[in-house]
Amino acid sequence: MIILAGFLSILQGELLSEYEGRIINLHPALLPKYGGAGMYGSRVHEAVLAAGEKESGCTVHLVDAGTDTGPILLQRKVPVLQDDTAESLAERIHKEEHIVIVEAARLMLGKQGK
Repeated sequence: MIILAGFLSILQGELLSEYEGRIINLHPALLPKYGGAGMYGSRVHEAVLAAGEKESGCTVHLVDAGTDTGPILLQRKVPVLQDDTAESLAERIHKEEHIVIVEAARLMLGKQGK
């Protein structure tokens, strides 16, 4: 299994086929919203705030040949507060990322044992 967290490159080629269904990625938004090319780091949180969203969060998904397009495994939500900045929203989401990535790893490891 490969776990991507804070990994800003798009995987391609043999690695994807060799580890198909065993690569997970942590994304700082509730996919399918705010994913894709160029959507990483503070850009994601700025887009969420600009859109007036009431909630955001993080997603762990399986990696496929697209960018943030693989099947969603788990998500954790946080409210978007009226006085949020990209930094304050990111800080709350970051706490949830620590939880969800461990949950997803356990989920994936449990599937491999069967």
